Amino acid sequence: MATSRSLRPIVLVLTGVGLAASMALLSTSTASAATVISGPINLGTAATYGVLGASAVTNTGPTVVNGDLGISPGTSITGFGGAPNGVVNGTVHATDAPVLQAQQDTTTAYNVAASLSPTESGLTSLDGKSLTPGVYSGGALSLATGGQLTLAGSANSVWVFQAASTLTIGSGSHITITGGASSCNVFWQVGSSATIGTAAQFQGTVLAQQSVTATTGATVVGRLLARVGAVTLDTNTITASSGCPAPGTPAASPSPVITSGTPPTATVGTPYSYTVTATGTPAPTYTSTTLPAGLTLNGTTGVISGTPTTPGNVTVTVTASNTTAPAASTIVTFAVQPAATPAPTPTPTPTPTPTATVPVQPTATATPVAAGAGGRGPGELAYTGSDPTLPLGIAGAFLAAGSVLLVAARRRRAAHRA
Repeated sequence: MATSRSLRPIVLVLTGVGLAASMALLSTSTASAATVISGPINLGTAATYGVLGASAVTNTGPTVVNGDLGISPGTSITGFGGAPNGVVNGTVHATDAPVLQAQQDTTTAYNVAASLSPTESGLTSLDGKSLTPGVYSGGALSLATGGQLTLAGSANSVWVFQAASTLTIGSGSHITITGGASSCNVFWQVGSSATIGTAAQFQGTVLAQQSVTATTGATVVGRLLARVGAVTLDTNTITASSGCPAPGTPAASPSPVITSGTPPTATVGTPYSYTVTATGTPAPTYTSTTLPAGLTLNGTTGVISGTPTTPGNVTVTVTASNTTAPAASTIVTFAVQPAATPAPTPTPTPTPTPTATVPVQPTATATPVAAGAGGRGPGELAYTGSDPTLPLGIAGAFLAAGSVLLVAARRRRAAHRA
């Protein structure tokens, strides 16, 4: 068990978005359980060891260990010391302070690896699988004789395998890592013991609760670390992974996953925008098949925009990809409706021009007046603005004069007849 030791829990986001690693120190005899990781598991000082045993390290034949070799709390290291025995191209530590610390760091890393939430669980055989980065768990994990396991990712991709009981790597089997990924970031947490078969080509760091056995001719690019039991070797080549990313380096996420939904309906002649979104670190780039006329795709941002010109439904395949295979694709349909027919514009009613109004002078109204009342008799017009007295008086005078003259004339004629 580990004594007081700083722990750096590391988090790998398996939803597709790499988080920056969270580094925390805590003093405890066991590792604090993490749930996810965002970078390689921190091996601490155990990272320099190609072989680390607890009870014993035993070798047969010309094994080569490229890295440190250590034993703690046991003291027995056998089968090394130069040809024809094994060779250590590193430092041998037997129950000293550095190897004691390395065992404590191994315990911490083992507990962190065991606590992770699986991306996929219930595995047994790894034969013929090609796995993207993630956490894979099962009871007893195995790779059959002559079997092949491919790990496809990038330089910062991380794989953690959780075997609740044993790990058995069959004779002549191969573990192949592609896409720039490396054994630095492959971890095998084993609940009991691990066995690597004859002439198998194995990659990654074994964190075994009990013991580790590498049979004749097996090669290991990684580390064999046993917490309680022994490490047993036989004419092997074991090369501790080097040039590994520092703990806390963000891990590449699993391959992209497109998360955007159904595009909204577009309208001819109306500006349109729809964003394709996908998880992934590094951020994915986007491609598509032919889009509706008038629309274009920004391959960096995933924005599909423009002004549609043709109505109809167009089915499009959109693909998101980054450095982690496989790429993600989705099929979406863009519905482009015709432009709305504008309602007829009402014709404005002209405002009539006002007609000039000519004032009408009031018409005089004849008012009957009783005789002797104001000098006007019945039927005379009312006063209209002129005084009729003078002209009427003159007319009366002429009339009277005429009457006198007429009477005088008649008398003269009568006198002549007499």
